Amino acid sequence: MTHPKWLELAWRDDGIREKKGSLSNPKVMRYYRDVGADWVKGDDVAWCAAFVGSCLERAGLGSTRSLMARSYLKWGRKLNQPRRGAIAVFSRGSNKALGHVGFYIGENARSIFLLGGNQNDSVGIGTYPKSRLLGLRWPKGGREPAGVGDMRNFENALMHVLEFEGGWTNDRQDPGGPTNKGITLEVYAENKGLKLNSRNRSGLMKELRNIPEASVRDIYLRRYWDKTRCPDLPNSIAFIHFDAAVNHGPGRSVVMLQKALGVDVDGEIGPLTIAAAQEGEQALIVQTYSDIREKFYRSLHHFPRFGRGWLRRLRAAKERSLVLVRGKFEEDKKITDFGKETDEMSDKSKWWAQSMTIWGAVVTALSTVLPVIGPLLGYDISADMVAQFGEQVARIIQATGGVVGTLMTVFGRLRTTAPLERRKLSFDF
Repeated sequence: MTHPKWLELAWRDDGIREKKGSLSNPKVMRYYRDVGADWVKGDDVAWCAAFVGSCLERAGLGSTRSLMARSYLKWGRKLNQPRRGAIAVFSRGSNKALGHVGFYIGENARSIFLLGGNQNDSVGIGTYPKSRLLGLRWPKGGREPAGVGDMRNFENALMHVLEFEGGWTNDRQDPGGPTNKGITLEVYAENKGLKLNSRNRSGLMKELRNIPEASVRDIYLRRYWDKTRCPDLPNSIAFIHFDAAVNHGPGRSVVMLQKALGVDVDGEIGPLTIAAAQEGEQALIVQTYSDIREKFYRSLHHFPRFGRGWLRRLRAAKERSLVLVRGKFEEDKKITDFGKETDEMSDKSKWWAQSMTIWGAVVTALSTVLPVIGPLLGYDISADMVAQFGEQVARIIQATGGVVGTLMTVFGRLRTTAPLERRKLSFDF
């Protein structure tokens, strides 16, 4: 388990909300009871501290048993560095008696992401300015699960993923479907506990297009980083493994990792897999993992259309992971520095036959039509055969096009400069 027990309990309550009007949610009322506040009769009484206290009590730890958020400034021990699951206390307004409390999840340059209760009247992720943070606390003697203390690597890995995932897309050729910041519509629906269907599709698409930063981080942290045991892996391996989990899916990424480590492939990351990752040669594991991912990319029938971008992303993930093998990740480095790809079209015209986009469209069309027409003519043709043949033809024509394009460019430049070299200049005064 990569979460502290109290944080695991807090995640399970994500989405619990106050009842509107005079009614009260019994699940919220339980928080009050767990900290001894039986006198509270309705969930309209501030319950952020009650939520934190309830999670701690249920985890077998003592809480302050107070409804005052600032009571946690004297609880446990002080932390000088953030830890996922730490109790974070914030100021609220100018009144020094008031505050807000929740569990630290992560941060960016300006804000802290907090899993807490009574945030928009519910349990969920909220964003709070760092300037309001009063303190971070941890249970006295509480053991930190492996990897919990290192959120910097998650921040680096997420920065890398978002750099390549970009914003809103709805490409019909993309098997992921509608996607924003790398989060597909299906994943977004699952994260909300919903089954995607024709009735809710339109509304969920609108929500996904406007998904807040806190929700993006929540999904990536829980569904990919934690689910694939990244906190338990060396930073370099966790980096490329997280990218694979996002790009290929958590299940497939686990299989790829186990193949790269040379352990039994059972789809479950257990002690043996973790031990192999921690004890193995990191640079070799990263390189092997990268090779496995590239082979998988090239096996996909839509590789001619998307392959160039996939390989560019993979190259960056591999090189950034190797940086982590050597030492500190340099946050100011962008893709232009890691795995920079020279684009030959920047200084010469590109012949139309060199376009992988055009050939991708042609191959996709043929892979749909030929398997249907082929049997009518007495030929058994599969979509995979068309894709493989198309990729080979595209590469041959692309290479030929490169030669033709280069010769045309050279010839054009000679024609442009030759008259200047031969022309005799004279001036009349």
